[in-house]
Amino acid sequence: MRIGRLGSGENAESSTMTVLLHTSRLALADRLADAGLRLLAALHIALALSFLLVLAALSPAHAGEPAACGGDNLLTKLERDDPAAFTKLRAEADAVPNGRNIFWKIEKDGKPASFLLGTMHVTDPRVLAMPEAARKAYADAATVVVESDEIADEKKAGAAIMARPDLTMFADGKSITDFLDKEDTEKLTEGLKGRGLSLAAVARMKPWMIASFVALPACEITRKTAGAAFLDQRLAKDALAEGKSLKGLETLLEQISALDSLPLEPQIHGLVQTVELGDTLEDVIETMSQLYLAGDTGMIMPMTRAVSPETDEDAKAYADFEQRIIVDRNHVMATRAAPILDGGNVFMAVGALHLPGPEGVVELLRKEGFTVTAVN
Repeated sequence: MRIGRLGSGENAESSTMTVLLHTSRLALADRLADAGLRLLAALHIALALSFLLVLAALSPAHAGEPAACGGDNLLTKLERDDPAAFTKLRAEADAVPNGRNIFWKIEKDGKPASFLLGTMHVTDPRVLAMPEAARKAYADAATVVVESDEIADEKKAGAAIMARPDLTMFADGKSITDFLDKEDTEKLTEGLKGRGLSLAAVARMKPWMIASFVALPACEITRKTAGAAFLDQRLAKDALAEGKSLKGLETLLEQISALDSLPLEPQIHGLVQTVELGDTLEDVIETMSQLYLAGDTGMIMPMTRAVSPETDEDAKAYADFEQRIIVDRNHVMATRAAPILDGGNVFMAVGALHLPGPEGVVELLRKEGFTVTAVN
């Protein structure tokens, strides 16, 4: 993707705000490690927000590129090169509760059944197709529940985000370069340049915001530029068009506030590692996509944690991210979904990483009194 170089000072701030007004939905990438002999430590596309990226500024050459994605499955490589490591990873994934399915049936008190689909916030046609049982459940449902119903209206979403620039931009004249040493500044400059961005253009943005610009491969950006909706957004828009009731479990500001609450240093570290990843990003996305399509959600987090943290601080930062961005939000989603699900005949769709685990949405709904069973 390519975004024109912006000026500095007040002009840069004004141009950067214009960038925010035109953002498409992208995903957050956390801490990434080398993916040659090791797996990537922590790319998270669990949380995709309706940010606003200057799609109008994409070069014509990029706009005309085919939307097909490439990439190799990193787990296939690991199984071939280090079978023992893969076996250990497989065992860890198999121990994750509710980690073998993306589609679930929800029942309670004899009411009409509801259904829960774990989603992936991308425009990949394989993901958009959905399982046949999920398509039927969606068609029959009277109410559709998504993470945030604001995604159905890009203008409304943009206005909500712009109302809180403190969550996306540095204040008091600061920029990301104030928190970088010389080496990381050079890495970030070169990494952004390779993606058609200049550091000056985005320097006033928070690290997680910049990461959202560079966390997806060009093919995904191309599809979004062409107007493709990611799965959750398509479900929300179709629900309104078909006269279904649409409800959200969180607001965009709540989601962004969770990201902004992350400590600054790990954000910067993750951003630098993300831009260093380069073309390997396609391998990461393809690996996660294949895991998702296979319903192997329990493998996703162990895969991203396959590299042991190098320091205690790394481990703390990773745990903090997982707690704030996944686990805490799981509890919010389950609590807010319960009264909606009580009426039955609901189709609920949330990011697939929110489903598995002892504090995943599936298990938390069971604690709310629902019977939740996997649908093959």
